[in-house]
Amino acid sequence: MIYRRLLGRARRYWPLLAAAGVGMLFEAGAAAAFTWMMKPMVDETFVAQNPDMRWSIPLAIVLLFLVRGAATFATDYGMARTGRSVVRDLREDILAKYLRLPSVRFDREPVAAMVSRLNYDTEQVTQASSDAIKVILTDTLTIVALLGVMFYYSPRVTLVMLVLAPLIAGISSVVGRRYRRINRGIQDGVANMAQIAEQALSAQQEVKIYGAQDSELARYRDLVGRNLRLGIKVESTRAAASSMVQILAAIGLAVILLVAGHEASRGRMTAGSFVALLTSMMALLPSLKRITNVQSLVQKGVAAADRLFTILDEPDEDDRGTRPLQRARGELEFRDVSVTYPGQEAPALSGISFTAAPGTVTAIVGRSGSGKSTLIRLLPRFYEASSGQVRVDGHPVGDYRLADLRRQIAMVGQRVMLFDDTIEANIAYGAAAGTEPERIRAAARDANALEFIERLPGGLQAHIGENGGLLSGGQRQRLAIARAILKDAPILILDEATAALDTESERLVQDALNRLIPDRTTLVIAHRLSTVEHADQVLVLDGGKLVEQGTHAQLLARGGLYAHLHRMQFRETEAG
Repeated sequence: MIYRRLLGRARRYWPLLAAAGVGMLFEAGAAAAFTWMMKPMVDETFVAQNPDMRWSIPLAIVLLFLVRGAATFATDYGMARTGRSVVRDLREDILAKYLRLPSVRFDREPVAAMVSRLNYDTEQVTQASSDAIKVILTDTLTIVALLGVMFYYSPRVTLVMLVLAPLIAGISSVVGRRYRRINRGIQDGVANMAQIAEQALSAQQEVKIYGAQDSELARYRDLVGRNLRLGIKVESTRAAASSMVQILAAIGLAVILLVAGHEASRGRMTAGSFVALLTSMMALLPSLKRITNVQSLVQKGVAAADRLFTILDEPDEDDRGTRPLQRARGELEFRDVSVTYPGQEAPALSGISFTAAPGTVTAIVGRSGSGKSTLIRLLPRFYEASSGQVRVDGHPVGDYRLADLRRQIAMVGQRVMLFDDTIEANIAYGAAAGTEPERIRAAARDANALEFIERLPGGLQAHIGENGGLLSGGQRQRLAIARAILKDAPILILDEATAALDTESERLVQDALNRLIPDRTTLVIAHRLSTVEHADQVLVLDGGKLVEQGTHAQLLARGGLYAHLHRMQFRETEAG
């Protein structure tokens, strides 16, 4: 079923497959023709010494192998091009599928394991969809053609040899099942190795400072050792199967010699026909060996394809909304919203209700783990409410098309995601193609980013490294703000945008935010409470519940949790 589905993806490349199929037929035919020529070659050239055959047979052999060379090229090119094209399509489909999966799916599997599937598993599919098919079809046709030659010259000898065929088929079946089981473990192990290595290398400073090199190496060594053992099992199975096939073939050859000797004594076989039979038998051995060994490639590909098709069969994000939304007014409403994550009993949010008028600033504060990030991620539908409704401009967010809804929202977080590209490309990320450079430059200026951009070699065309590694935290933050300014969305989400910055960087970023916030409905998660003093309303979360709501002054006067958090932060500032 899995292999049939994989082969179905190759159907669109039928011209290449047709060319490869014709090449396979000619390859098999050439192999049979060469062995068939053994009889006249021996009987006419060496036994009868016919002078007419002195030049014709050598010329026929050269012509035969010219045809076979062209056929081999057509076969190899057609199958390789088809296999690589199938893998390209799979990689594009898998990445597109990943980008359509709900955000909760990314909480269940590390990104490193996903990337391993995208790279390693698809490469295994290449071998199954091109190399393995080529071997199976070409060698099967070759075996059939050679058996035809053998039947032509001596049916009795050929039938004796065919007694061994069921034994070889049985070996291949047992080997195939064992390969599939082992290769599933190998592919899971490769994904785990990639995950462990990426974690260790990404956190190399923490690993060094805590002296954890040995423990990280031990974790990796365990996985590498397990994969080594599984790899040895694959190779030992392959070697044992190959040896068994060769032994059976040798037994067949011995039987052929006995039967052929008997046939020759009765005048039913000449020296040439015996050589033709023997040549056919010897030509069969490599084909039988390749077909036995190819089970490893096939089962690796099937196991990898199974994992890939499992991803492709997962449900996409729910995008059944039909209401269009060109530009929102920015009226937000949360109606008795609760969220419980899969596998957890305690709700992350419980009974949250509030409204945010267009153009106002709503600050969200609370202790770590109080549900602040979960709350803001409901608005772009990164997560879905378990109960209650999140509404934009009077309609539930689920009524809108996802693309329309998310076009209304700009986000600036503490963890800025930048791409290994130019500054200009990062600011214009997601913007319409052909965005005027003047608009990009203006957005950088409003974000207080132009002052450091102009100092970089290349200015807006300067490359910033992976995730902006060549920039400081404050510079990365200002690029994210420039991106949000250029998007010009009516709803703005700020997720602790100044939490990890020094005083000077915070001042520059806050000044840029002051230009970004006006005329937008803004939700602010604030680490430093000083940044929310001018908010139109402050929501205080604790344990997933909305425990206080009001302005900064009202909440201080009330003397509740907000006042306590404010006093604690003030003391920390004084102590610092």
